[in-house]
Amino acid sequence: MRRYAAEFVGTFFLVLTVGIAVTTMNTLAPLAVGGVLMVMVYAGGHVSGAHFNPAVTLAVLIRGRITAPAAAGYWAGQVAGGLLAALAVRLILTKRPEALSFSGREIAMAFAVEALFTFALAYVVLNVATSRSHPNNSFYGIAIGGTVMTGALTVGAISGGAFNPAVALGGSVMGLFSWSAIWLYLAAETLGGSLAAVVFLTLNSDDRAPAESVPAAGAAARDHQVAAATQA
Repeated sequence: MRRYAAEFVGTFFLVLTVGIAVTTMNTLAPLAVGGVLMVMVYAGGHVSGAHFNPAVTLAVLIRGRITAPAAAGYWAGQVAGGLLAALAVRLILTKRPEALSFSGREIAMAFAVEALFTFALAYVVLNVATSRSHPNNSFYGIAIGGTVMTGALTVGAISGGAFNPAVALGGSVMGLFSWSAIWLYLAAETLGGSLAAVVFLTLNSDDRAPAESVPAAGAAARDHQVAAATQA
């Protein structure tokens, strides 16, 4: 249960920051979003692996670092955290943003960039937080937060830069995204997360393990210790 609570808290503050920073049109919004994700990853990484993103959890599930029942609990915590944050933003702010919607070629462009940067985010998470090559590293939070910041700066004007189904749902509740476009975010981010897991496993065929319900970083460290003991 503590893992699901950690996912709830991290996702809550991520979506809360997105909502307030974007609604108030803060020019440093991408930096704020990347920064809060970074610190929440460091805060919750030892508890849950710090996914804070259903697409990342899907990638970790396909990669084999979490069981299906645990993934369902992660998704529940992430969605609940995102929705509660959206309600909090609506209570805190009186200003209502203009919902972002798409038509024509904009749909294909938004789908493409959401899929690409969700792929990038999940791929980075898998490599820095679950790989046997990086046990107990201290840079995973910076890498993950930096990926989101880079994506927001690069394609935020095209798709809104969600890269996260929980952010997309929370953003729709807040009025940042049009409900008519929710399918685009969910489909693109699911595709991006799934492809990231496939590519990771293809490039790291020797880094496979049975699914276990443990934090990603903890699993990487454990595998490193097992490998070291085997070689001794």
